[in-house]
Amino acid sequence: MASINRRDFIKITGTGLAMASIPYFLQGCAANHSLTGNEYFHRFGIDEDTIRKVMTEALNSGGDYCDLFFQNTLSNSIRLQDNIVSAASTSVQLGVGIRVIKGNQTGYSFTEDISLSSMKKAARTASGIASGSVQKSLQALESPTLQNYYETNMTWEEVGIQERIGMMTGMNDAVFKLDPRVVKANIYFSDSDSYILVANSEGVIATDYQPMLRTTVGCTAEQDGSRETNYFNFSSRNDISFLNEERLQRLPKEAVERTVKLFDAQSPPAGELPVVLAAGSSGILLHEAIGHGMEADFNRQGTSIYSEKLNKRVAKDFVTIVDNGTNPHIRGSINVDDEGQASEETVMVENGILRSYLHDRISAQHYGVNATGNGRRESFKHYPMPRMCNTYMLDGPHTFEEIIASVKYGILADQFTNGQVNIGPGDFTFYVKSGSLIENGKITAPIKDVNIIGNGPEVLERVTMVGNDMKLSEGGWTCGKNGQGVPVSQGMPSVLVSSITVGGRG
Repeated sequence: MASINRRDFIKITGTGLAMASIPYFLQGCAANHSLTGNEYFHRFGIDEDTIRKVMTEALNSGGDYCDLFFQNTLSNSIRLQDNIVSAASTSVQLGVGIRVIKGNQTGYSFTEDISLSSMKKAARTASGIASGSVQKSLQALESPTLQNYYETNMTWEEVGIQERIGMMTGMNDAVFKLDPRVVKANIYFSDSDSYILVANSEGVIATDYQPMLRTTVGCTAEQDGSRETNYFNFSSRNDISFLNEERLQRLPKEAVERTVKLFDAQSPPAGELPVVLAAGSSGILLHEAIGHGMEADFNRQGTSIYSEKLNKRVAKDFVTIVDNGTNPHIRGSINVDDEGQASEETVMVENGILRSYLHDRISAQHYGVNATGNGRRESFKHYPMPRMCNTYMLDGPHTFEEIIASVKYGILADQFTNGQVNIGPGDFTFYVKSGSLIENGKITAPIKDVNIIGNGPEVLERVTMVGNDMKLSEGGWTCGKNGQGVPVSQGMPSVLVSSITVGGRG
């Protein structure tokens, strides 16, 4: 496998690397995708005795519960523009977050220095919210049995820089060969190895290795003085073997086809129209306009429109919506959440009835239910909260052809980009990058530059047909909430919404 030293890499890229210093106990310790518990201890330079001492300090002021979240993430990114590496970076992140809960209050502190003295100091800071004379006793630490939903053969630390750049160069060349109208190519590649260890005062200690890759091919084409830009990307919890020849060819092909298609596209007239949401990445609307409203913290606070709708009908009886962290190799999947809870599938809407919110530890205790494995955080610098993993609607009884044939005049939306959502009422605006007109039950002209405006719960109620062609998005999505971003995915089958406000140029 090709490799390159740091000096030569800087010479090739023409850019410097933002390289964090590696703690002494990680130097010379090669990453291993199948580490045992003891090897995680070595990676973080800790042991059970250290964990117990820090927890004792955290609960010393009378806290009810505490947990420690250790994280070590090694990440790389490279940008290639017109066959020139224009930017590259490598970073190492290491630290621990310490949380103390007392009643309804949470204290949180983190440190990038994981020496015992520094961790005990951070623990005292987190314990500042607690006051009392009774100290909780610590339980013996035991590891839960976890499934591995993203088995890999190697880590990204084992992949040479030249190997990454070689793949990117090949895709760059393919973009220009596919269509003479292409005038610019932009290839982006990022990967990471993340190791986490979660321990809590109730005796849970869980570890996980979480790989990630994302590669995007974008291009700009020019025709008769006008320019169009579009892209295509893959993301997966996987190793380099994911990028096989078929995918390396498909990335530039899809990017170019999506771009040149826009030259023939038009904007539809504005108004209330039936909208068919295409299978796959249209699930972003489901994620934003509906999924966030089912995260338990919004409901516990009474700010979600779904706060009073548990066990009530919110959609037709052929609509079932789940959040699932166990889909193999999908971007939003996790073996264990950031509170040490095993990942699972949660049925939020079952046959049109709202059955469950998405819970972390705090919301689960509030509602008197089990946590659903959705306690997630951006990094050790952040506290966990209820977050989605992979959110999607299950197959319904209709075919795609039946759905299209039922529409006299409307639009098919197949590629979404930017969107804004007001979580409380569920009002949303989404930009549809590309789609098609539907006229007299047939797909006709391509369309572009479309805004759809509506309300998530109302759209859910207006779903009148659900296809049997569900697929998950292949791309890389990052969900933002309260200043934190986490990797997610979403999907859906083809779905007909009887009416959404469509805003075109007209």
